[in-house]
Amino acid sequence: MSGDAWISETAPYLAPREPGRSDAWTDEAARRGRRGGQRLLHAGEVEAPEAVRVALGLAEGERVVVRRRLILLDDHPVELADSYYPLSVAGGTPLAEPRKVPGGAVTLLKELGYTGAEVVEDVSAALAGAEERGHLELAEGSAVLRLLRLTRTADGVPMEASLMTMPAGRHLTYRLGKQGA
Repeated sequence: MSGDAWISETAPYLAPREPGRSDAWTDEAARRGRRGGQRLLHAGEVEAPEAVRVALGLAEGERVVVRRRLILLDDHPVELADSYYPLSVAGGTPLAEPRKVPGGAVTLLKELGYTGAEVVEDVSAALAGAEERGHLELAEGSAVLRLLRLTRTADGVPMEASLMTMPAGRHLTYRLGKQGA
């Protein structure tokens, strides 16, 4: 996606999907005449990484449910997206299973009583690790952008922390809040 002007709306990624609708990324890419997709790399319980643990307000060593996906644009990897959920939110649900979640995570979370109302995003840059280089097809010494998105419910409960890793050559502009009207 390097060199493309790409303004991404966060709101569609927080909205539950109607039955039969494709995911927000597929829709966003299609609006630009492109083909978006994703491949589930892992789903299950893991110990929360430090940044996620802090964002979700968890104790050291506490486990979370993670869904790791490789995000594709026209069949090329453009992002690693790891979504982490407290066990109190996602433990024992389809989010912890290595299969597609009908309607997507946001739709299932709404059914479970969790709707995102506040989003805080933190962006940083670093050199890509070996696993990131492999998935994103990057050369050794390549830099990546890391975006940590924390989603809370209207009453302030942290429900999801997503860590998105993408090649540093990507230009991102996020528009937050209500669109239209």
